[in-house]
Amino acid sequence: MGRWMKPEVYPLLAAMTFVTSMCIFQLTRNVFQNPDVRINKDNRRKGVLDNEEEGERYKEHGLRKFLRTQRPEIFPTLNQFFSEDK
Repeated sequence: MGRWMKPEVYPLLAAMTFVTSMCIFQLTRNVFQNPDVRINKDNRRKGVLDNEEEGERYKEHGLRKFLRTQRPEIFPTLNQFFSEDK
């Protein structure tokens, strides 16, 4: 990066790049996959779209399906350690 940026700025730059990429990903996902967003002129002319299965696919994405199978713990090993009776 040269002489114009201090090394203390790198963590902030990394965090802002990560957050910006997450926002861009979510906006792109909403534009192209959200059933409520209508880019096509034919879809915009219709008042109500009959797209229940498309909405269900949008709602039940892969990350949600994966998280449904996981236990709702952040640190399971640490929780087990402190919850054992001694």
